Formats: sequence, C-alpha cells, structure tokens
Amino acid sequence: MLCNTKEDVLKTVKDKDVSFIQFWFTDVLGILKSFAVTPSELEEGLEEGMGFDGSSVEGFARIEESDMIAMPDPATFQFLPWRPQDRPVARMFCDILQPDGSHYEGDPRYVLKRMTRKLAERGYKAYMGPELEFFCFESQNSPKFLDKGGYFDNRPLDMGGDLRREIIFALQDMGIRVEYSHHEVAPSQHEIDLRYDEAVAMADKTMTYRIAVKEAARSKGYYATFMPKPVFGQNGSGMHVHQSLFRGDINAFYDPQDQYHLSPIARSYIAGIMRHAREIAAVTNQWVNSYKRLVPGYEAPVYISWARRNRSTMIRVPMYKPGKELATRIEFRSPDPACNPYLAFAVMLAAGLKGIDENYPLPEPIEEDIYEMDEAAREGAGIESLPGNLFEALKEVEKSELVRETLGEHIFDKFVANKKIEWDRYRIHVSQYEIEKYLPIL
Repeated sequence: MLCNTKEDVLKTVKDKDVSFIQFWFTDVLGILKSFAVTPSELEEGLEEGMGFDGSSVEGFARIEESDMIAMPDPATFQFLPWRPQDRPVARMFCDILQPDGSHYEGDPRYVLKRMTRKLAERGYKAYMGPELEFFCFESQNSPKFLDKGGYFDNRPLDMGGDLRREIIFALQDMGIRVEYSHHEVAPSQHEIDLRYDEAVAMADKTMTYRIAVKEAARSKGYYATFMPKPVFGQNGSGMHVHQSLFRGDINAFYDPQDQYHLSPIARSYIAGIMRHAREIAAVTNQWVNSYKRLVPGYEAPVYISWARRNRSTMIRVPMYKPGKELATRIEFRSPDPACNPYLAFAVMLAAGLKGIDENYPLPEPIEEDIYEMDEAAREGAGIESLPGNLFEALKEVEKSELVRETLGEHIFDKFVANKKIEWDRYRIHVSQYEIEKYLPIL
C-alpha cells in the first residue's frame, strides 16, 4: 500500500473493510511486540498514539514510570498476507513516546533514527542491504532437517523452493523488493536477499522479513529459525550487511581513481568498522549461541580484516563493474540474523562514521585464506579476532564509549544487564555434552 499520511490510512482501512490494525515495535533485544486496535479506535490512535504498559517490555521502563505511547508511522502501513483476506489485517511500525510526547530513549527504532539524523547533518544517507540466512526444521522441538540440500542446490536435494516462493510472494505483497533466493550450504538452510533501502526502512523490512519467514513455515507445518548455530557440525546462519553512504544521488564510496574504486570516505568507513568490530560484536552478535557460529571452519568470519575476493575476511568489497558506480559498497559479514536490526545497523554506522570523522587509515587487504594461516602469521599481519564468546564481547562493549553514545545510556545499560544475566545462566547450565563427556569418567 502507498500510504503516506494518516488520511491515507483511514481511507484504506474503510475502503478495504480492515478488521484489525496491528501496532508493531521491538523491545531492546529485537523481539517483535504488537497489539491490535479496531478501526473505530484507529483515528485516535493515529492522532494521539495508543498507551501501553512499558514495564512489561524487556528493556523499557521501570514500573514507576511505565506509561508509554505507541505512535504509528502511517508510511509503514501494510496488509499482512498470512491473515484472512476477506477481512484483512494490517500493520504499522510505531515510534515509542513518553506521555509528554517526547521520544522514548529506550526505543530501538529511535536509536537508529538518531543515528541517521547524525549522518544527515554531515550530508550522508545510509543504505543497507542485509542477506538473512535461516533454517527450516520439522518443529521447534528439535533441529530435524527437511532436506539434504547444499549451496545453490535444486530439487530433489532442495525441498525448500516452495517455501521460499511463498515467503517472497508475501514480502512482495508488503512492498518489499527481493533480489534473489537460494538454498544455503547446510541442509534445510535458506537465504533470501532484500533489495537495499534507507537504514530505518531496511530495519523495518528486516523485522517484517523475519515474521514473514516464520509465518510461511508455520503455514506448511514447519518451524523456521534465525538461531545463529542450531546444529553442531553445520554452517551457522549469518546476516551479511551490504552498506554504502550517499550524498544526494552520488555514491560517496566510489572513486574512479582508486585501485579498488573506493573513495577516502569508504576506506575510512571500513577502517572504522574494523577498529570497533570487537566492541560492537555484543550488539551485532548478541546471543550466547552467536559465538558458536563465529568459529573457524564454517565460513563465518572470525578475523578482523578486509578483502575483495576473499570470503574468509570480515569485510568484503564486491568487485567493481563498469557503469555500476552506484553499486559500490562494502559487505560486513560477521553479524547474525538474530540481532536487533535497529541497534545493529546503528552501531555499524556509528563505527563507520567514527572512521570517517577521525580519518582512520585502512590497512592493505588480505587476499589469502586467513583460516590457513597459523597464529604467528596472523599476528605478523596484524589480524585480530572477534570475541570468542558473549562474555568476552560484553567485556569489550562495556568499555566502548562509541556504543554507549550510540545506544544512549538507557538502552546501553539495559542491554548489557540483560546479556550478563544470559551469560550467567548459560555459564552455570550443565549441558548434555558435559554429561556424556565427564559423567562416565569422573
């Protein structure tokens, strides 16, 4: 739907006999929250927002300051393809406000909006293009594969083609452009790549993508998951994020005179992400399970480096094609699809902008396979590693002024506190591996 104003939304709801309108937003961890309003309440909701109890939402308000307002964004109005079509259901993303109408500092969408405004003040607009991988299993109770397919396989090895088609149709119905889809490396693993868009719009689309995938799988009796590493011995699921900065219609990352066709801005942006990669990892890879994926041997980038062709590096710069200056971009490969996209995009942009503002120098690319290098060779090349687990990542982020400033004190403190609890619960848990390994011998 092409709704831009409150009036557009009200007219569409009336003309299409809409039954409910869902108000969507995320908590600090990136979990989608929603509540539904009826058409009779919509006009008031569009004018004044709808109140709710913020103390029950992870990372939001304390109980003594719990009154929050969800203010819908009319430009995000879309029908939900997986709901009945005779009395359709629509959704809008919301900004979270305080009772006095000011933006709530605990709203992840506001964090990203604040970051994009900071870029706009410097004349930049950020574009993001994430590639989200996911698994589809028989149920949520165990990771049982549905096929034996591998990278780019087709039938009979790939049994997920129909599922991907249904997901793409749903996304297209919601105005989300898809570039391509395919079976990924692991059995029952898939990827659907979205056409790049402005950062906030793309974060909204990422949240929509995740629910569309899950709903399509549920309709077929399956379970889709964005868990980074659900199966031992198989590749995990990543979220490679293509990104670039524009000044008006000009790609600020392109320079025809550079040997890699990268402008000084692009070089410093890459250097910024590299220098701050360890401290932003807790946001781009926020779960205990995230670090089961970030290990050598399964194509996940572990080492802080960049290259053009080398896919073992953390950042890849796709090769320049003549006449495709607008496509000049970088690909940040370490994030995973279970992150909060609003916060993850914000810290990526903050790291890149820091590199630009302080003119960070970019080291030479590493085109050899880093996984084949020994530790001495990596040290000699100045290649650091990403954190090895969530605890290590939390130690890094706690020291980070960049992340604290980007997220704001409220979200930073709530996020870190939540992640410490998650780590402590994981640390004291006795796993099946330990039972099988140690109980017979100790």
